[in-house]
Amino acid sequence: MQDFPVFDTEFGIASLILKEVPYRQEAYIIIQSTQQPEELLRECVAFCRMVGAERIYARGHEYLERFPLHTVILEMHGEVRTDGKPENLFPVTQRTAAKWRGIYNESMRGVDNSATLEARDEKKLLESGGAYFVHRDGSLLGIGWLEDNKLLAIAATQPGAGERVLGTLMTLIPAETMTLEVASTNKRAIRFYEKMGFLTVGEVNRWYRVTGEKN
Repeated sequence: MQDFPVFDTEFGIASLILKEVPYRQEAYIIIQSTQQPEELLRECVAFCRMVGAERIYARGHEYLERFPLHTVILEMHGEVRTDGKPENLFPVTQRTAAKWRGIYNESMRGVDNSATLEARDEKKLLESGGAYFVHRDGSLLGIGWLEDNKLLAIAATQPGAGERVLGTLMTLIPAETMTLEVASTNKRAIRFYEKMGFLTVGEVNRWYRVTGEKN
């Protein structure tokens, strides 16, 4: 489903993220500019409901603080540790992009505010040059996606393999520290990153639930 980077109304401007409607029945509203936030939000919510969204989240204006907090996107920093022997890294290719995408989507299915990757996103994966499979002796341990010194995604495909996957990805970081973003509701991931030495350094943004109950 098409997103609306600019949703222009008489009450202001917002961005509508509708990509997750077919997969999670969720839509996201980013308020850009308004003097009438209540009216703008009402129009945005009505449109999101019209295209099938059951749960709608929003950010970008202090008016939203009256709604229940859905999740906080946290920024974490950690030292790049290259001790130990890394596992085998295989860059994503045109032939393997669909497999990588499938593993990612399955791993992120229940994670708040994670984006589902579609077939059209495979081009972005390939062009980034930062998406990898991590193997040991021919067995897949997990996947990762890097952009410079930022971890965009990681998923282990075997129990307990997360540390080896992240440690191997760290060997590609051209800096002494790396960053990542994680939803505050993703407690399991936060515990893992803290175990790996990451610390929360701030908030990127806050999403509020403006309609619909989470299943």
